Amino acid sequence: MSRKKLVRFAQNEANPNVIQAGKPIFDQIKGKWNEVQFGNLHPIVVELACGRGEFTLGLGRAYSEKNFIGVDIKGSRIWKGSSTASKEGLQHIAFLRTQIQQLDSFFAGGEISELWITFPDPFPRDGDEKRRLTSTKFLEMYKNLLKPGGNIHFKTDNTGLFDFTLELVQSRQDTVIHAVTSDFYQSDYREDHLGIQTRYEKIFSEKGEKIKYLKFSFR
Repeated sequence: MSRKKLVRFAQNEANPNVIQAGKPIFDQIKGKWNEVQFGNLHPIVVELACGRGEFTLGLGRAYSEKNFIGVDIKGSRIWKGSSTASKEGLQHIAFLRTQIQQLDSFFAGGEISELWITFPDPFPRDGDEKRRLTSTKFLEMYKNLLKPGGNIHFKTDNTGLFDFTLELVQSRQDTVIHAVTSDFYQSDYREDHLGIQTRYEKIFSEKGEKIKYLKFSFR
């Protein structure tokens, strides 16, 4: 492992806004995010596969009345977002290092108010459908963790993943679609996102890829 990574991992270990294995809070946080991590009763917004945390940070800068948690398994990615949040004094932002499959080990039912899924791995190969973050297995988990009526925001450049997700959400009897577009930057929804972009979104957009967006909730 490189010296740079070792330094970053040590900083993650010391940074109180990083929740990861080895810290006592890691096994105690479920159902207690407001009480233990944030010390307030503000709504909790979670971004899955947050990478370097650009979107989590952008939302946190815009909405101080909410708490934001970026989730990713890569410690070197989380280091970037967590370090920036610390430097800017954004104490209502935290990062959880874990596999997303284990999300229900860290959040109680109804603890999340809003969920963002931003440019996840599309897992395009046949047989990989269950690994997609918008597959039935994951949707059922999100349904249990979200407050009633809590929105899920999904953004991707991948047409196959978008079509798969939209078809699945439309086929369910327990979902309500609030917004859908296959060309986000030519839609009426772009202003709602305050111009915040992830690193991958910038790359895809500069290549001319159309960004797809879906917002829905469970009944």
